[in-house]
Amino acid sequence: MKFLVISLAGIGDTLFATPLIHELRLNFPDARIDALVMWAGARDALEGNPYVNTVYQKNLIKTPKGEVLQFLRQLRQQGYDVSINTHPQSRTEYRLVARFINAAARISHEYDRVSLLDRWLVNRTIRQDYQRHCIENNLACLGCLGAKPLLPCHDYEIYLSSAETAWAENYLQTERLAGRRLLGLHIGSGGTKNLPLRRWPIESYVEVIRRLERSRSDLEVLVFGGPDEEQANARLLAAVGGGRLRQAATRNLRQAAALIRHCHVFLSVDTALMHLAAAMKVPGQVVIETPTWNKPIEPYHQAFTLVKNPAVAGRNLEFYRYDGRGIRGTPQQILDCMASVTVEEVHRAIEALL
Repeated sequence: MKFLVISLAGIGDTLFATPLIHELRLNFPDARIDALVMWAGARDALEGNPYVNTVYQKNLIKTPKGEVLQFLRQLRQQGYDVSINTHPQSRTEYRLVARFINAAARISHEYDRVSLLDRWLVNRTIRQDYQRHCIENNLACLGCLGAKPLLPCHDYEIYLSSAETAWAENYLQTERLAGRRLLGLHIGSGGTKNLPLRRWPIESYVEVIRRLERSRSDLEVLVFGGPDEEQANARLLAAVGGGRLRQAATRNLRQAAALIRHCHVFLSVDTALMHLAAAMKVPGQVVIETPTWNKPIEPYHQAFTLVKNPAVAGRNLEFYRYDGRGIRGTPQQILDCMASVTVEEVHRAIEALL
């Protein structure tokens, strides 16, 4: 039996797939279980996972089309019995990939705006449920295989090596951060569609940090992020002017996870690093509500403080659904929506956890 778990939408979405992968291994112990991901960070999330045989990673957007077709043709030749497009991969293009690879059983969720084309691309479907987490939406796929969850409970699964854990501890010692209270900060948000517009304004982050520096003499702030956040992080560091704010010098997602584990509080919008902080069980987590916030993507099995967005006002599904589209509204409307969250509310939430 050969399984291909397809998780192309994002890094956090790949973390959502890890409990399903574990359950596939328990239900089909002799099976070959491979994964296909888009982003290098998603590959990093699955590195060392004992339940996966092979992780294939290819940026299907930036890679030349001829190379993409050759890559997918090689996967098709593997002769997979089952492919599973994990939740929430709502774009039709992700199911086109599954159809090209052409496993006998192609499992996916039914999203808003499902079409006859979708029903040709995949041949076993279950309806997505906005009232349950993506992890639980994924576990529901087991029913399409005549299987069921065998674990008593589920959580994100990321397997850090002893070397990565030691790296983080050495970093804290070298930077003289050992024993200090740490606030982790991620100011980014996904880079596809119009999702970058859901960032909280940099000026608001600057003011929160300045307030914390005045009130918390024992607090250090670590700024996390990848290439997509380089410019924004540089602006933040320049505006605050050094002091107790520094860029976390991590080379990949796994080093970021090892360092986030040492944070006392983590602040972000709903991003992959929000889920990484939840996976690392950061004691305090503050999430700024965006138009894309909803039950399926909240931190799983993790206590968190949600700073409500007054411009969203409970109308989350009016702004964003899993239908392949971006956030509803003009760019300026989305930016104004994020600017409606006040510095006072975010500062108060962080102070309560510190």
